[in-house]
This record gives sequence, structure tokens and C-alpha cells, in this order.
Amino acid sequence: MRVATRSRVTKETSIEVRLDLDGTGQTKVTTGLPFFDHMVDQLGRHGGFDLELTAVGDLQVDAHHTVEDVGIALGECLREALGDKAGVRRFASMSLPLDEALVDVALDLSGRPYLHYEVEPGAEPLGTPPFDPQLAEEFWRAFATSALLTLHLDLRRGKNSHHILEASFKAVARALRDAVRVEGTGVPSTKGTL
Repeated sequence: MRVATRSRVTKETSIEVRLDLDGTGQTKVTTGLPFFDHMVDQLGRHGGFDLELTAVGDLQVDAHHTVEDVGIALGECLREALGDKAGVRRFASMSLPLDEALVDVALDLSGRPYLHYEVEPGAEPLGTPPFDPQLAEEFWRAFATSALLTLHLDLRRGKNSHHILEASFKAVARALRDAVRVEGTGVPSTKGTL
């Protein structure tokens, strides 16, 4: 079973995550930031993963700690659930539209963390309490680093911040769904390990 759980407790946040890569897209996400909940929910729902995530953070200070630490904990869960990555497709890409927004994503379950992020969603906060759209980059950096994957996100076009960010999360979810799919037996690397 490709399932992992993670607890992350710091002076700034307390996070519990359970991730099942072979689920049915059932999600339950609570971070204290409803807009961010909606985005993280997209990862589970469109990735086809079962995802339970609860985060309590120092939102009275800023949302940054919560968003970044959720990325760390979720990335660690993904890495653990993938195990030795035997049989996975490894590479995937997706071009995903959401109304006027179009986002391209490419990823590699390489074992080498890297983030390329060219997404400008605008600066106007979304939701209540407010979610700063620029924090999405911090989430993806923490996620890619902790999951040990290479992730490229590029905005091709878009004006509405909500649409841009939602397209980004959905595109990563669909690419992950493809990349983690088991279609062989060996580790897809000439090194024999990822």
C-alpha cells in the first residue's frame, strides 16, 4: 500500500497528514485558510489521492508558516508513500485551462529537488482570512524540496488570480496522478534508484 502519515509540530505550526496515493480522491483539508484549503483539496481530488490534512498555525502572525509547513509535511508524505518508486511512470506533464487561465506543469520524481516557478497570480489577497497569492510559490518550493521532485510551473496566460492558482494546483495534481501511476516493476532510472 502506498500510504503515508506525517506529523509536523513546531513553535509555529502543528500539522497532521495522511496520504493514500491509490485512493479515490476523497479529501478533508483544514488549515484555517479556506482559500488554501480549496487549493490543497484540488491536489487530492484531481490527483486521485485520499488526503486528510489538518493544520493549526500562527495565523495571527502571518499565513506564511502554515502554508510552507503544509508543503513540507505533504511533500514528506508523498516521498514516503512512493517508497523506492519501483514501477512508477516517473515523468509527467499537463497543460490545464481554467477559463482564461492556462498553466503548464512538468514534473519528474527524480529524487532531485528543484522548482521552476513562473506564475504571477497578482497581489490581491484571496478569501477570508486573506491568502496572499504569492505564498503559492512558497508552498510549491517546500513541497518539491520535501518530496524530492523536480517541478516546473509556467503560466501561459491568465488574469483572474483565483483561476491562475486553481489551474496551477489542478495541473500539478493531474501530473502527479500520471507520474505516480505504476506501469512496470523496476525503478525507472539507469542508476537503479531514484
